[in-house]
Amino acid sequence: MRIYSKIILGVFAILLFNCKSAKTIPNGETNFNLSTRQLIKENAKKAADFKTLQSRLKITYSQKGKSQTHTVSFRAKKDEALWISATFSVIRALVTPEKVSFYNKLDKTYFDGDYKYLSDLLGTELDFEKVQNLLLGETIYKMNTGDYKASVDDESYIVQPKNQRDLFEIFFLLNPSNFKVKSQQISQPKEYRHLQIDYLSYQDVEKQIIPELIKVIAVEASEEMIVELEMKNVSLNEELRFPFKIPSGFKEIEL
Repeated sequence: MRIYSKIILGVFAILLFNCKSAKTIPNGETNFNLSTRQLIKENAKKAADFKTLQSRLKITYSQKGKSQTHTVSFRAKKDEALWISATFSVIRALVTPEKVSFYNKLDKTYFDGDYKYLSDLLGTELDFEKVQNLLLGETIYKMNTGDYKASVDDESYIVQPKNQRDLFEIFFLLNPSNFKVKSQQISQPKEYRHLQIDYLSYQDVEKQIIPELIKVIAVEASEEMIVELEMKNVSLNEELRFPFKIPSGFKEIEL
């Protein structure tokens, strides 16, 4: 598979404008006095609420000492679709709750299938909701107050299941000033797998808190993949289309 195709799949595995008012969210006054229940409640309040989102998405993909950077158009319809299109529609991808699809005009190939490849790529089971949450700065797994506990370490709240599983460990780091996710980490120690998503900055778009810089690190044994995402010119709730049709004559990628 060519590097262009892996970049698209990598974004959604880890995988979410024309709005001049967008600004980076500064760190405000910290509050380390919340109970686990209060903390999870405050985090839920900060979830972005919109119908559609549009942005320019700068993607930097690094693996095995090689790095490439591309800027694409990114659109999202909350809970329904995630869409990427490169310049002149050379590469286009559409992710829905049912499947992952993309085509690449550079080598006339396409992929049209389920989430298995994306799950294998990052070493954790993915579905549409998890990919959407990853891109929007929400926890991949829902935090239930009865199942999680919180502690304080350095400058973050650490939220984790009360009973971590032997084969699967989950940690969420929350910002004590705005209660948004700073980092989420999923490890499978016995499989030598580790997934880490760091939210380096957020931006205020029409009173919604949207990620600005995201860094995804996926490690399996000695192999490491890094994807950095920068959302620019974000706009919300515009009428958007999500055109996608695999051209005839393209060869299906077997994964």
